[in-house]
Amino acid sequence: MKKTKAGLIIPILIIGLGVAWLLTNLKILPGVDWVWTGGLGLCGILTLALGGMNKFSVVVGPFLLVGSIFSILRQTGRLSVDLELPILFIVFGVLLLASYLLPLPLPDFLRPEDEPKDRQQ
Repeated sequence: MKKTKAGLIIPILIIGLGVAWLLTNLKILPGVDWVWTGGLGLCGILTLALGGMNKFSVVVGPFLLVGSIFSILRQTGRLSVDLELPILFIVFGVLLLASYLLPLPLPDFLRPEDEPKDRQQ
C-alpha cells in the first residue's frame, strides 16, 4: 500500500487540536478562539498541500497561515489590531511580488484553455 502526504493531514490536525486544547487548559494561551484560528491555519495548509506550488497557492496559503498566527497574537494581547492590519497588508504585497517574480505556473483554474499545462508563466 502506497502512503501519501494527504494521509498525514488528519493525524497532524488531531495533534494540533490536542496541543491547542492543552495550551488553553494550562492557561498558556487562554481565551483563543481556536475554531477561527484553526480554520485560517487549516485553509492555509490545505491550499499549499492540495494546490501545489503555483502563483495562487504561494500567495493564499502563507497569507492564511500568517493571519492565523496573528490571530493568536491578537487574542492573547501580544499584537494590536493597529499593527496587525498594516503588517498583513505588507505580507500580502510581499507574497504577491514573490508570486510575480518566481517562475511558478498558473493554477489550472486561471490558465487559458488554449495554453498547455506544462507551460510555466
